[in-house]
Amino acid sequence: MNSQLFYKIKTRTNYNRFFVFILLYLFVNHALLAQNKDFVVVLDAGHGGKDPGKVNSHNAKEKEIALSIVLRVGKLLEEENNLKVVYTRKTDVFVDLWERGRIANKADANLFVSIHCNAHNSQASGAETWVLGTHANSRNFEVAKAENSVILLEDNYKTNYKGFDPNSPESVIGLTLMQEEYLDQSIQLASIIQNGFTTKLNRVNRGVKQAGFVVLHQTYMPSVLIETGFITNNAEGAYLNSDAGQQKFAESIYKGIIKYREQLTLNTVSNINLDIAQVKKRESSKPVPTRDVEESTYDAEFKVQIASGSRKLETHAYNFNGLDNVERIQFGATYKYFVGGTSDYSRIKEILQLVKSKGYTSAFIVAFRNGDKVSVDDILKKS
Repeated sequence: MNSQLFYKIKTRTNYNRFFVFILLYLFVNHALLAQNKDFVVVLDAGHGGKDPGKVNSHNAKEKEIALSIVLRVGKLLEEENNLKVVYTRKTDVFVDLWERGRIANKADANLFVSIHCNAHNSQASGAETWVLGTHANSRNFEVAKAENSVILLEDNYKTNYKGFDPNSPESVIGLTLMQEEYLDQSIQLASIIQNGFTTKLNRVNRGVKQAGFVVLHQTYMPSVLIETGFITNNAEGAYLNSDAGQQKFAESIYKGIIKYREQLTLNTVSNINLDIAQVKKRESSKPVPTRDVEESTYDAEFKVQIASGSRKLETHAYNFNGLDNVERIQFGATYKYFVGGTSDYSRIKEILQLVKSKGYTSAFIVAFRNGDKVSVDDILKKS
């Protein structure tokens, strides 16, 4: 070989190796940085400053109760590793709703949690947790209207909110769902928090609900608004205005956030293929069946259908109880969600059992041939 040509080949080979090394270095470092990134929680104490929020007959103010609970939640969260807390306010100051959302977005937060108190002209009681939605029933509208009316205290609110009118049902319904892709995570967090209120604090369960809250509309991450209880209820108002009550609520919200983060971590690293490998490992310790493996292989692709609906969900693991590799297929106006994809009928039955163990008890096996859905029974009978 020509020595000059050999030198060029060797140089190019070394260059390629160096280039691959750099790519691997950048990839590994990017992965490590992603793993070490703090989980950011923005805590938002409702109202403040010139806006007292709800006030009861004993002059207990929503803005003060909400701030006290937020600071207590923050103190607990700040003791966690790899978790950063950002506050929209830590003192008795007025903060515009759009500014609260801007703080959360600027922090690139993982969660936005807004804490409030409820009120009514009766002795209504109980806790409820809200996510963003355009549900238009009169009760939901009145709750959203009460919280959104604070924008009337803001300077230039017509400009900041592009003509939004908190007193108009049409305006609330017309809120664009910028948060739509985070709705499932928001509901997941809201459900965890609400469950803690009812099972641990023995609060009346008013449920997880949806309405058009401007403060949630401004954020670009999973977000919830908590109505801890009614300060207008004699017993509940006194409890909310006490150190013990505020600490109990703070601990419950803190535990809910931590549980959500744990679920999110488990869901994002969970992989159905790993689960299948574990099952196959367990099965390998059992006596080997005498049948030929070909007996379970067919001229079709089997999948497990886990869900169906009109909503187009992102196929992330956290939307499907930790199941990874979920496939979404549109049939007309309906989206169907599948896992698996194998011609081995024994293996798809294993996957079905795993899916059911994840909570999808109504899941079932379907079959496809050349992209068309076909009858599973027909496939098995013909073979």
